[in-house]
Amino acid sequence: GAGYHTIQSYYALGSGGIWGTGIGGGTQKLLYLPTPHTDSIFSVIGEELGFIGTTLVVILFMIVVWRGINIALHTEDRFAGLLAIGISCLIGLQAVINIGVATGSIPSKGITLPFISSGGSSLVVCLASIGILLNISRGIRR
Repeated sequence: GAGYHTIQSYYALGSGGIWGTGIGGGTQKLLYLPTPHTDSIFSVIGEELGFIGTTLVVILFMIVVWRGINIALHTEDRFAGLLAIGISCLIGLQAVINIGVATGSIPSKGITLPFISSGGSSLVVCLASIGILLNISRGIRR
């Protein structure tokens, strides 16, 4: 019924505990959690890698966003700086929305977790965006 996706996500995140059940040891992804490879991938990470693994994923996304903003602040080209800010916000906001859906903070949107979820077009766009961001960083004078 209503709330099934969120309840199963809670079960997955809660059963992971601090250290998780181990990679491949999660049971929620087998029969209970809908779309465990795309929308619910953060819940699967929480079940299998625990609080430590989810914290590491959040920290890695924060580093990507921080580096993108750092690139934007140090470039001399105004358009490149705005593009770098936009790419950083795209990846950061997409991650925040997916994590918010997994934790039940916001309603389900169907947005994948960048670089982690199974999804062809999302992965291609995120990788192309990071490529553009790296190209912008090459133009920064040291």
